[in-house]
This record gives sequence, C-alpha cells and structure tokens, in this order.
Amino acid sequence: MKSHQGARRGPKPKSDTSDNLVQAGLRMIHAAGYAATGIQAIADSADLPKGSFYNHFASKEVFAAAVIDAYFDRGQEKLRSILGNAEAAPLARLEAYFDDRIAALRKAGCARGCLLGNFSAEVADHSPLIRKHLARQFGAWSRYFESCIAEAQQQGTIGTRFPVAMLARFLLNSWEGALLRMRAEKSDAPLREFKEIVFGQLLAAAATARA
Repeated sequence: MKSHQGARRGPKPKSDTSDNLVQAGLRMIHAAGYAATGIQAIADSADLPKGSFYNHFASKEVFAAAVIDAYFDRGQEKLRSILGNAEAAPLARLEAYFDDRIAALRKAGCARGCLLGNFSAEVADHSPLIRKHLARQFGAWSRYFESCIAEAQQQGTIGTRFPVAMLARFLLNSWEGALLRMRAEKSDAPLREFKEIVFGQLLAAAATARA
C-alpha cells in the first residue's frame, strides 16, 4: 500500500524548504508586521516560487503559527544558557537574562520588540489558532522564570507570599508591557525602569515579606 506521502502529486518538496520559508517569514514579520508581510514577498525572500508556500502551509494563518513556534524555539537557547546556569544564584540568573535582552534591544535601536507580543497586539483578537500558539509559548517562557523563582524561594531570597507561577507571569507580563513602551518611545528607559522596579523593589520586597 502506498503511503500518503507517496501518493503526493508533483515533485517531493525539499526537506529544508519549510524551514527556509519560516525563517524568512520570521525575519520579515518581525521587521514589518504580519499584515504588511505578503506570501509572495516571503517566498521571494526565501528564493522559492510562491507555489512552494502552499505545498507546506495551508494558509498564512497556519504559517504564522509556525513562525511563532520557531521564534520561541530560537529564544529558548538564550533562556536555557542563562536561566539554566546552575553556577549562578537564581536571582542573578534572572537579572542576567534581562540585562542580556536589554543590551540586545538597545543595540537594535529599541525597535521590533518581542514577536510574541507583536502578534498578540496585531492578530490574537482575530485568530483562535494564533492565540493558542501564543498562549503555549508564553506559558513555556513563564515556566523558565518559575524555575528560578522557585529555587530563590527555597533559598529564602524571595518570599513565599506570592505563588511562584503568579510571580513568573507578572514578570513576563510587565516585561512585555515595557517592550511596547520601548517601541512607542524608541527608548530603553521603560526597560531600565522595569528592571529597577522588579529587582530593586518588587522581588526585594517579596523577600522581606516572607510568609
């Protein structure tokens, strides 16, 4: 019996075609936004015919979901390398992660921000599929913070008045808000203020208010 793949009409797509399209789309959507980025332009950027796009993605919406996942997959390398550094204290890891991100955003001219946040603002209201992928990746990102916060609570450097998951979500939500202000103002001031309040006040206060 022939497999489903064997019954496919036309030439077999190259194994890296899908990834080439996703990476091209990731760069373009991050720079210009979802609505402003067309399928033809994505295919042209990947040096592929437009028909190749529909061999791999049923729609632009399905493609966007793949871009969201690819963006987070790329960001996980940084999350693992910094937040997973067992040689550093958990709060130092969290602070180092945001220092790294602020430096990268400053170097980029305080532009573009976070692609997950950009999709949330532009598309999430209109697409259940994209909302699902955003929620999944925001949740995974938050869990990296949870791990450090839980370890810090165990060490007594963060109090237990607030649940780990709540603190992690607040940290991520506040960061995403600071990124929006950064883009609006083209300034790293919102990011510096985020860091000063979170690490200089909020988490320090949580430590002194241990349950």
